[in-house]
Amino acid sequence: MIVKIRAEKVSGEVRAPPSKSYTHRSIAAALLAPGESRIYNPLYSRDTEATINAARLFGARLQSKKDEVKVEGVEVPKTPENVIDAMNSGTTLRIMTCIAGLTEGGYTVLTGDESLRKRPMQPLLEALAQLGVRAWSTKLDGTAPIIVEGGRMGGECGIRGDISSQFVSGLLIAGAAADKPLTINIQGSLVSRPYIDATITVLRLFGATVKREGYSRFYTEPTGYRPAEFTVPGDYGLAGFIMAAPLMAGGRIRVAGLDPKLPQADYRLVEVLRDMGARVIEGDGFVEVSEASLAGVDVDLRDSPDLLPIVSVLAAVAEGETRIKGVTHARFKESDRIHALAVELAKASIHVEETSDGLTIRPGKLVKARLDPRGDHRLFMAFALLSLATGGLIEVLGPESASVSYPNFMDDLKLLGCEVEIS
Repeated sequence: MIVKIRAEKVSGEVRAPPSKSYTHRSIAAALLAPGESRIYNPLYSRDTEATINAARLFGARLQSKKDEVKVEGVEVPKTPENVIDAMNSGTTLRIMTCIAGLTEGGYTVLTGDESLRKRPMQPLLEALAQLGVRAWSTKLDGTAPIIVEGGRMGGECGIRGDISSQFVSGLLIAGAAADKPLTINIQGSLVSRPYIDATITVLRLFGATVKREGYSRFYTEPTGYRPAEFTVPGDYGLAGFIMAAPLMAGGRIRVAGLDPKLPQADYRLVEVLRDMGARVIEGDGFVEVSEASLAGVDVDLRDSPDLLPIVSVLAAVAEGETRIKGVTHARFKESDRIHALAVELAKASIHVEETSDGLTIRPGKLVKARLDPRGDHRLFMAFALLSLATGGLIEVLGPESASVSYPNFMDDLKLLGCEVEIS
C-alpha cells in the first residue's frame, strides 16, 4: 500500500497514545507479582500485544479491556507450552528472555519476525550465563530464535552499555524476582539512560528492591514483587509525530494526556523543537505546537535514539544544517535507521551525509519520491510527515507498520484536518 497525506493547515486536539515503554514494563512487573494488578491506560499495539501474549504463556492471567489490563501474576513463571513470538518487539524479546531464566525448569523458545531475528542478543546471552542461566541462539550467531533453560539466577555479571538499554532493563526486571541478589556492571558508557530510569520507577512501584551507582552498576535484591495499580502516561516520542504536523503543514495543534513527571527519554523532543525555533507551550497535561520557521541545530540523541527519524525530517524542512550525533545504537533498531534515513531522504532531494554515529542534513527542494520505511514504524511515521509537507508529493510505502506502536496514527492526522489517501 502507498500513502499520501495532504492538509492546507492542521488544527485541533488529540490525545497522546499511551507509552509503549511503560506498558511493556508494567505488564512484565505485574506478571511477576503474585496477586491482582491493574494497569490503566495501556497501549494496545502489535509490540505490546507481544508482551501480553508472553505474560500469558508464563502463566499470568490477563483480562484486557479498552482502558485497563487486569493481571493475575505468578510467583514463579511456568515454562511456556508454546514458542514466545515477540513479533517486532525488541523490548519483549529482551525482557522475556531474562524472565525465561526464572522458570523452574525446561526450555523457553523465543523468536520474532524477520527484522527482530537480526537484532543483537549476544551481550545479553553472555550476561545471563554469568548469572547461572544457560541461553543461546539456535543459529549460534547471537540472534533469535533464542533458547533459555530455566534455573536459578543470581550473582554478578558485566554487560556492554552501548548497544541497548533493554538488556539492562530485562536483567533488572528478572533480577528482582531471582533467588539471589544480582549485580550488573556496565562495560563502557550506557546509552538510553532515561529508559533505565523508567524501568526502576516501575519496579519500585511494584515493590521491587533496585539500587544503582550512577549508571555504571545496578543491584537487585530477591525481595520479589507485590501487586500494584499503575496508570500508563502518554508517550512523548509517539506524540512527537503529531507535534511536528503544524511545522510541516502550518496551523496549531494540542496533544493532551502527557505527564513530564515520569521519566521519558523522548521528552527530549520538546527541547529539540524549541531549539529549532518551534513555538511550544506546555500546560497541565498537554503540549501545544504552532507553525514556525525552523533552524538547523546540533543535537546529541544518545539517550533518546528513537527521536532520530522525527528530528531528521524536521531538519529536512529547516533552514541551515542539522547535525545529529550519538545514535550509533540506532543501527540496531527495527532497521539500521541511520543508513535507511540517509538513503530514503536522498530520494526526495534532501542533502544527507551518513556518519558513524548519526546524520548531517541540509534541506533541499523536496521533490516527488516514493519512500520505503523498510517495515520500520517510526520511519513510516516520519516519512508520512514529509508527505504532509509536500502536499502528498512524497509517497510512503507500508502504512501497516504503524500498528507496531501507534495504531491510530493516521486516524489522529485525520482528526487534525489531514486528507490521508491510501492506494
